Amino acid sequence: MSAENTTASGALIERNGIEIIPESERTARPRDLFWPWFAANVSVFGMSYGSFLLGFGISLWQATVVSIIGIVVSFALCGLIAIAGKRGSAPTMVLSRAAFGVQGQKIPGIVSWLTSIGWETSLTITAVLATTTVLHQLGWVGADGDVAVHIIATIVVAALIVAASVLGYHTIMRLQSVLTWLTGAFTILFLILTVGSIDWAKAFSHPDGTLAQTIGALVMVMTGFGLGWINIAADWSRYQRRTASDSQIVAWNTIGGSVAPIVLVFFGLLLAGSDDKLSEAVGADPIGALATLLPAWALFPFLIVAILTLVSGAVLGIYSSGLTLLSLGIRIPRPAAAAVDGVILTIGTIVVVFFAQNFIGPFQSFLITLGVPMAAWAGILIADILRRKKDYDELALFDARGRYGAWDGLSIGTLLVASVIGWGFVINTFADAAPWNNWQGYFLGIIGGKDGEWAYANLGVFFALVLGFVVTWFGRAGKIRRQEQEAPER
Repeated sequence: MSAENTTASGALIERNGIEIIPESERTARPRDLFWPWFAANVSVFGMSYGSFLLGFGISLWQATVVSIIGIVVSFALCGLIAIAGKRGSAPTMVLSRAAFGVQGQKIPGIVSWLTSIGWETSLTITAVLATTTVLHQLGWVGADGDVAVHIIATIVVAALIVAASVLGYHTIMRLQSVLTWLTGAFTILFLILTVGSIDWAKAFSHPDGTLAQTIGALVMVMTGFGLGWINIAADWSRYQRRTASDSQIVAWNTIGGSVAPIVLVFFGLLLAGSDDKLSEAVGADPIGALATLLPAWALFPFLIVAILTLVSGAVLGIYSSGLTLLSLGIRIPRPAAAAVDGVILTIGTIVVVFFAQNFIGPFQSFLITLGVPMAAWAGILIADILRRKKDYDELALFDARGRYGAWDGLSIGTLLVASVIGWGFVINTFADAAPWNNWQGYFLGIIGGKDGEWAYANLGVFFALVLGFVVTWFGRAGKIRRQEQEAPER
């Protein structure tokens, strides 16, 4: 690792890519992890999940329980992945080479890159749509101004995301700590201003759903929150001191990611449960629909803060997708990798904003589809991390001839089999909006068919996660033990 590839924490642009972080730069503390995860998840977009959850046909109390369990558990899983960042001081997809092999890791790496790109783009799209809706409500633009607003909003939002991502880890950490206070304060103001819109009797009048509907909602929450971030969790813990406590890393990841969403989703449930039209409008323009509840004077500051919260989440994604791109063998500087992903993000946003008729349908369909292999990968890597007792062999993570090898047949085979099984037990609930995804659900005949009660429970995500974990926990125990007994090459 050459000197030009390292950077002090005070440098404007982080030059570190996927290489091991030098000991002198590992100065972060577990509680520092609170800031990026809180800032990325305090967005009022979280309230939209109130509408999504009630769409499963469950009651408010069921949706509340599902939200708490799904959010906390999914971010705790992120915390377990983050342990690897502290032990290895490398990005998530590099550390995953210990389980899949240096070359074999490229298979889940591609899926991870697509997942991150999708998340970044969806957050950018939400920000652009919200901008147009709020400016309409303010009367600043008419219907004829939509195209110009869309173009300007796309350029501004994409530029903010790419700029922060190019600057890198240290800038992002400082930015997130500031955004935490700013967005947190305004979110509280939003709750105060809209509490009068709640019809408490109607919100609590929704009937209970079935067990299958409840589990389907749980899977959606886990996929939309923690599991949506799990493939980048170690990227933000790789600057941690080696002496940092594993339990504290898990705890601060979980607390930072969970606190805001739990409150926001519950409030979103009350709002969506009170107004059927609002609940329906959220599907087309989540933040824009929520803005209709505000007085005129609050709309512009609401728009600014809403965009910043979405940008905050997208910044984490594009920074990490750049690292993932490098881990696939693309030999360019880290800032350039972030810029490349920024161009892809911008193109994707333009396509959806100007040509797509529905946003949330394809988005949720996309989440479930990529959520299956990501759940399988997470199960495999979590079991691998928990089995290991020592730090990683840093050189071997970059050498296909080292102790981790080029390909791990069991891990790759487990990922493929778990994904095939998982896809067989999920269904595309947005067949009209995303017809390209109607191939799934081929095993549902075992539990009642595509029209049966369990068809929409998306059990495949659970199956993939559990199968990946169990096979790895028992199947790779001996290999991991032998790897840790080998003397590292220096």
